[in-house]
Amino acid sequence: AAGGEILVVESSRMGGTGELLLTGCIGDVMQESARAALTWIRSHTTQLKLDVGPDDNLLKLTDVHVHFPAGATRKDGPSAGLSVLVALASLFTGRLARADTAMSGELTLRGSVLPVGGVKEKVLAAHRSGLRRVILPARNEPDLVDVSPQAQRELSFVFVSTAEGCLREALEPEQESLEARAGEADGNDEGVGAHASLPVHLLARHLASRL
Repeated sequence: AAGGEILVVESSRMGGTGELLLTGCIGDVMQESARAALTWIRSHTTQLKLDVGPDDNLLKLTDVHVHFPAGATRKDGPSAGLSVLVALASLFTGRLARADTAMSGELTLRGSVLPVGGVKEKVLAAHRSGLRRVILPARNEPDLVDVSPQAQRELSFVFVSTAEGCLREALEPEQESLEARAGEADGNDEGVGAHASLPVHLLARHLASRL
């Protein structure tokens, strides 16, 4: 890796047959990470308080689209697992993803968070971008020794070992999300369903190594 960068993960859903559409210039490993994140969501609908309806119709009759912009730059690796998880959880629960937070971490099907490489570069990318919080795997905490003292002072670090822990830290409380979405609707002259700019709650910020 030669430096780090912030990648935005966008997500949307529509009626369909339960398919997952992945777009952007991404490799096989990142595609697998996205599928693992959706599988975790589907197996934890009760915990996420999702009203799936009879026969799991919420997901069976819904297509999900996850997009990684900046498509000219190829992206790969397992570290986007947490970011895709947050984008999808935000999409289905309606809770906003925190705008001051970026994250990096590999997610397993059981919801464990595995360590990633390039922590120094990724943290510096968050610092340069003006973000205030970084979510990282718990097993990466020792890697902060390589991060500059200034970045450590000016950033808040949250270390997680499970998917549940990541979502607690990455998503806004439900009430605050409802109020923010109401404000978005009031300020949108085009109305709900119009082709307006993407609401922030459909985004997650992924800390990536620049290949």
